[in-house]
Amino acid sequence: MRIPQDGRFRDERARFALRFTCEDCAMWDPDRDACAHGYPTADHRLLRYEDAAAAVVFCKDFQLA
Repeated sequence: MRIPQDGRFRDERARFALRFTCEDCAMWDPDRDACAHGYPTADHRLLRYEDAAAAVVFCKDFQLA
């Protein structure tokens, strides 16, 4: 599911320090720069959300590290 990223989301993401990207996930393997389960990561990486027009996409297997 893709959700438009709006100003409110960006404000709350910063204010509440929301974590939802690959780099914050327990399944992230920094040595391989990849998901330990082999899921595609392009839509879930932190750098992608610097673009205010990027839709928010949550991973079905995200687990906070």
